[in-house]
Order: sequence, then C-alpha cells, then structure tokens
Amino acid sequence: MATTQQPEPSKGPGWMEPPAKIDGVPNGLEYLTEIDQLLIHQQIEVFEALTNIETKNRYAVKNTMGQQVFFAYEESGVWMRVCCQSERGFVLHVVDNFGQEVIRIERPFKCWAGCCWCANVDCCSWEVNVESPPGYRIGRIRQCQSAWKPYFDIFDASDNTVLKIGGPCCACQQVCCRSDVEFNVFSAEGGIEVGKITKQWGGMVKEYLTEADNFGVSFPQDLDVKMKAVMVAAAFLIDFMFFEMEPSS
Repeated sequence: MATTQQPEPSKGPGWMEPPAKIDGVPNGLEYLTEIDQLLIHQQIEVFEALTNIETKNRYAVKNTMGQQVFFAYEESGVWMRVCCQSERGFVLHVVDNFGQEVIRIERPFKCWAGCCWCANVDCCSWEVNVESPPGYRIGRIRQCQSAWKPYFDIFDASDNTVLKIGGPCCACQQVCCRSDVEFNVFSAEGGIEVGKITKQWGGMVKEYLTEADNFGVSFPQDLDVKMKAVMVAAAFLIDFMFFEMEPSS
C-alpha cells in the first residue's frame, strides 16, 4: 500500500503525559506500563453517515481519565473500501502525542476469510500482524476454527501462543440488542481470564446512524507491554469483523 500523509493530531492538556524511556520497551509503548485499561473511540465520519460510502477509519485511544494516549488512522485503497467494505485489507498507523508512529497493524486481504468453520485454513482465517516500532513484529492475532462462537489466538514475535480470546455466540449489536458485547481474554495455559475486550453500547442514535464504535480493553498492569499493544490490535480486528457494517436503515 502506498504511504499516506496523515495530519498530526493536535496536542494539548487532553493528552496523557509521556513517561520516561524504559529499557527493553519499544519507543512510545512506555505509556502502556502505567495503565490496565484503554478506551477506543472511533471518530464519526459525517460523509460516511450521509452516503453509506466507506471512508478511512480513525480512532482516539484514551486512558480512563479521558486523556488521549494514541491516535490510530487507517490506510487503504478507495476501491478496496468500496468493493470489500468491512472485509478489506488495511494498515492502521498508531501514533503518539508527538505524531510518531509507534504501532503498525496490518490485515492482509483474503478473498475467502471470515467463516469460523473453515478458519483452520490460512486463506479462510482473518489475522492481523502487529509491529512496534514499524518493521519489527511483536505479535499477531489469528481467527481460530470454531463451530459458532468466535475465537482468536494471540501470538508473540516468536509465534508462541500467549493469549486466547473467546467471544459470545452472537457477536453483534443492533437496536434490538443494546447490551455491551464482551470478548474475554484468557491465558494460553490454564485458561485463566486475564482481560477483556468490550464493544460498548453507544446509544440508539449513534448505533442506528453511524459505524462509530466504542471499545474498552482491559489487561493486567504487569502484562508485557507488547502483548498489551497486540490486545489493542485485537480490538480493531474485532471491530472490522463484527461491527464495521452499514448502519441500520
């Protein structure tokens, strides 16, 4: 994909103050050492709401005090968005409050991906690769084969399974289904719940008219910051797979 220039997000008191550099932690991920929860707010795109034509997604990533930690913006081709919509390939650039790209999330396009019954086959399984800094892979998320409920594996840079994600049997949220949708995160060994990715109900008007979604991501504060970053990437994958759809008409 061609590199696109994205305007630097505005800085100010609404941004979380950057912590000191930490040995062994990728630049920009020092923020994640201090928190155990992040909130992801997709920006409302007026043109998309009015026309139902897919635009590039943008997200503000905040801490629980409402301070912005990161800003994420999508890079994808216009015909990929128009023709493939939520099944498009994309790159998400995640920048810090200095406009420096600290995380890069890429989902390759796959013609046959999405069916959980066939997800044991690579061409039928959605996955995203996560780099931090860009060019250095820190992990990936892969859709798993299942009979009905959505499942995902989270791998580290050496392709070891570190975490697992299990979703509900009905991973959707419409006007008739107004509760939060939870995807639980478990340790790979022992199946102990260690976190959660929650699609939050945004209110009837917002859910009915737009695709702008809100997510909460919780994890142990002492979890490896690289795995925290991969969990954030998992939230974006879940958004595209289950909640990036045309608003109800």
